[in-house]
Amino acid sequence: MRLTTKGRYAVTAMLDLALHGSDGPVSLADISGRQDISLSYLEQLFAKLRRNDLVTSVRGPGGGYRLSRDMADIFVAEIVDAVNEAVDATGCGGTSNCQQGEVCLTHHLWCDLSEQIHGFLSQISLANLVERREVRHISARQDARAEQSETLVLSQA
Repeated sequence: MRLTTKGRYAVTAMLDLALHGSDGPVSLADISGRQDISLSYLEQLFAKLRRNDLVTSVRGPGGGYRLSRDMADIFVAEIVDAVNEAVDATGCGGTSNCQQGEVCLTHHLWCDLSEQIHGFLSQISLANLVERREVRHISARQDARAEQSETLVLSQA
């Protein structure tokens, strides 16, 4: 089963945006600080997310990103698809050349599994994730850590 860092980070960043976007646009720097994802990597991901109409950008002071529609209408599979990431359980990357250039005995089994996983992720919205108690708990911990870091930086200035 292969879901690379790109897909994982995109989902994580979008969930962070869903959790923090109710008060206005969220900066990529804030997401970067909370999620330990490099700012330049987030910029690349959000360019793809914006092209796929999952987020909108807000320019100027206090700018950042917002979800382009309600979090209940954005599904994890859409996010993964937007960053050109495939959920692929085959050993050949879906190319059907698993065994000396030909389809292997279990290729179709792994293709079916990949479709099941994509279908599963198509049923989970950002709102479903935000509603989870453990997600809110982790987010609160990250917020507290980010606030401590900010306080430390300000006290050293």
